[in-house]
Amino acid sequence: MTSRRKSREMALQILYQIDFVPFPAEKAVKLFCEHFSSDNLNCEFVSYLVEGVLSHKEEIDALISSLSSKWRIDRMCSTDRNIIRLATFEILYCPDIPPKVSISEAIEIGKRFGTLDSGAFINGILHALLTRLDRHSVPDIMQ
Repeated sequence: MTSRRKSREMALQILYQIDFVPFPAEKAVKLFCEHFSSDNLNCEFVSYLVEGVLSHKEEIDALISSLSSKWRIDRMCSTDRNIIRLATFEILYCPDIPPKVSISEAIEIGKRFGTLDSGAFINGILHALLTRLDRHSVPDIMQ
């Protein structure tokens, strides 16, 4: 497993925890890294992802909601919702990561941590995001 995959998985776990027990992101990342650190973990990348998702959560959630015609964001399972948030953050704010890599990683993490349908659900939402980005510039989407 790559360092970035492991870091994404940890970021997912932290975001999942924060969904249920509000906790400062910085402290949550620090605790997770102290207790679950390994050679395949980049705590700086974990922190970047968690803090990035949380700082852009409203706009990311609004975008995800606009892409999901059948599921309100608050009705999505927490695992899927946070995987989609992570990938959306990467696609919008991490130009060094190709969008297809973010989507592929999200699908694989969804298969590991989600339900039998998570991979397909995540793929559908993120594919819709890429389709929209091909037609619009990022700032237009956020308005």
